[in-house]
Amino acid sequence: MRSAILARKIDEEAAPEEARRRARGRRAFWLKQLYAWHWVSSALCLVGMLLFTVTGFTLNHAGRFEARAAVESREASLPQDLREALAALPASGRAALPEPVAGWLKARLGVPVPVREAELSRSEILLSLPRPGGDAFVSIGRGDGAILYERTDRGWVSYLNDLHKGRNAGAAWGLFIDLFAGACLVFCLTGLILLQFHAGRRPATWPVVGLGLALPLGLALLFVHA
Repeated sequence: MRSAILARKIDEEAAPEEARRRARGRRAFWLKQLYAWHWVSSALCLVGMLLFTVTGFTLNHAGRFEARAAVESREASLPQDLREALAALPASGRAALPEPVAGWLKARLGVPVPVREAELSRSEILLSLPRPGGDAFVSIGRGDGAILYERTDRGWVSYLNDLHKGRNAGAAWGLFIDLFAGACLVFCLTGLILLQFHAGRRPATWPVVGLGLALPLGLALLFVHA
């Protein structure tokens, strides 16, 4: 009887220690997972975050980084058989260029014609070719087949700024921005949870986090006006 009571007492004393051991095990598991997700997301974000940080500065000071636009023009004349292919297009509205015409433009002028509709009028077919850091267009006269290709290049800073905004960068770049935003979200949220884990040993944690919230909020309320 006495031995049973003694064994029960030992079990009761061991129970809190076992609970603490399990709690430490769970904490260590989640910390390991958080650190893994945090460093993987930070590695994925690194180059993109550097790009968006630098271009955020250049966009905020756009006047200091203005570049003289370089304009390139080329002229040509569309062959008669391809002019007849254009005759099948409507007199107005929008429509894609016939495939033979698009192929000729690429071979003759080095103009890659994307799958994009041109603007049609009775006298002219105008195909806009916007791109990051510049612009371009192809104008085709319906009567005489005269072609004017003009390409504008505003430099590397403008190119990177347009990538920052996703301007005329295409669907693939838009998908990259979405994935990059998701990785940044994981990076920030895992960092926030890691702050929670370590805040007990770092008293300045939450005041600094609060400052990071209060500073932009205060600036927006006091100095940014609609």
